Amino acid sequence: MRKEQHHKGWNEIKTNDSWAIFKIMGEFVMGFEKMSEIGPCVSIFGSARTKEHMDYYKLTVDITKSISEAGYGIITGGGPGIMEAGNRGAHLAGGTSVGLNIDLPFEQHDNPYIDSDKSLDFDYFFVRKVMFVKYSQGFVVMPGGFGTLDELFEAITLIQTNKIEKFPIILVGTEFWGGLIDWVKNTMLVAGNISPKDLDLIKVVDTGVEVVDVLDSFYKGKSLSPNF
Repeated sequence: MRKEQHHKGWNEIKTNDSWAIFKIMGEFVMGFEKMSEIGPCVSIFGSARTKEHMDYYKLTVDITKSISEAGYGIITGGGPGIMEAGNRGAHLAGGTSVGLNIDLPFEQHDNPYIDSDKSLDFDYFFVRKVMFVKYSQGFVVMPGGFGTLDELFEAITLIQTNKIEKFPIILVGTEFWGGLIDWVKNTMLVAGNISPKDLDLIKVVDTGVEVVDVLDSFYKGKSLSPNF
């Protein structure tokens, strides 16, 4: 016999929302306590679907090795693909390797290159995104999909609106990102929806050396600290 689906009433929905606040608070407290002990890091974003044999996977490993050797920790979303490559590069360089994991139905599982004491689990995307922004000294954005674009444009928006301090946002792969940058310049800018100075928030590079140069140039003479 088919089980009849239970439809929640408005009062039940409101009650569940009230109790969810405590879980959300718990995730923030856990994240703040653990991340505040780690030190300056750079976040790596990109597709979970990138395979180990692909060029961008190998490039990510090389880039994060260089970043780690320059003294920064590496934060990723903790899953496979580019995230795994990011943690792998940090691991190979003997650097700090952080994974901010989230439960997803298809793509997400912990990768083996996260430091055992720096693997954090989240149920809420927005809490996890706060950790990326608050404790990152820069974003390195490899080729990815909708989730990667979400992280990229949220960071740009927060800086553009002065909600957080400016930090480097570095897109890796001129071939992959070139069309998007052209559209931003030739459509959004021409329409007056952004300012010319907003384009300065993004750097597009192709190598690990360039990534480290952007980071070092930005932070030369500056102190490193959480964003808010």
